[in-house]
Amino acid sequence: MDYLLDIADHYVLDSVYNKAYPLARDHIVREAISLFFLTWVGGFLLYITFSSLSYHYVFDKSLMKHPKFLKNQVWMEIWTASKNLPGMALLTVPWFLAEVHGYGYLYDHISDYGKTYYFISLPLFVLFSDFGIYWAHRFLHHRWVYPRLHKLHHKWIICTPYASHAFKSADGFLQSLPYHLFPFFFPLHKWTYLALFTFVNFWTIMIHDGKYISNNPIVNGAAHHNGHHIYFNYNYGQFTTLFDRLGNSFRAPDEAWFDKSLRTDDDVLKRELMEYEAIRREVEGEDDRDYAADGKKIK
Repeated sequence: MDYLLDIADHYVLDSVYNKAYPLARDHIVREAISLFFLTWVGGFLLYITFSSLSYHYVFDKSLMKHPKFLKNQVWMEIWTASKNLPGMALLTVPWFLAEVHGYGYLYDHISDYGKTYYFISLPLFVLFSDFGIYWAHRFLHHRWVYPRLHKLHHKWIICTPYASHAFKSADGFLQSLPYHLFPFFFPLHKWTYLALFTFVNFWTIMIHDGKYISNNPIVNGAAHHNGHHIYFNYNYGQFTTLFDRLGNSFRAPDEAWFDKSLRTDDDVLKRELMEYEAIRREVEGEDDRDYAADGKKIK
């Protein structure tokens, strides 16, 4: 993050601080303020750009006719994400600040640890993050935690890409912690660390894009995550199905989701909704969602 901070200082922030309130570049207050805005604005731009591209060019808009799609859902997702990203950025600042001050094992040159370790660090990051996110996500589904932190994200039963970041600040931060923790345990190349920040955000959008093209037994794709939003207590992983399989929480996507004609079949929807309602009542109790299809019955 120190690279981005240096670039922002050189082209924008030096001028801003000189006019507003002069502080040295390495003043911790200035660094914290700068990192907050860089994280907030950068995170929002990543979110709105990739989500919009996915929504317009990837997302299957026929899903918006699903009985559990909400009224004004797209705008609610965008608003929920937009108002919670500043809080998430604020919670993230101490981690970036620690990294800028040299804590952890971020390094400048691939030659510092060699090419072999560099290429090993990439799948190591995926496994470390997937393990951490799995347990963070499973914790968020604990009956005492879910209604206080995670229920907002499960407002979206049939997701659009904009649902990817539509959660409470503490929820999003908790699930992002493994990304920040990794370089405090393992060496990681600095530019790769920044690239992985983009990758993690992109992947989060991708598993909410409603494009069910793969039923890969290893990769946790959009269909697997759709199963999580509909059936709640399954598929907590982010990148792979490994830890769900080990934790006995794996559920294969419904085969009908991969056939567009079956996906909207009345009998298929009835079976899906019957199970959804049974699990939802157990997890949430009363349903306070406002569905776009209220009043329309499945024949």
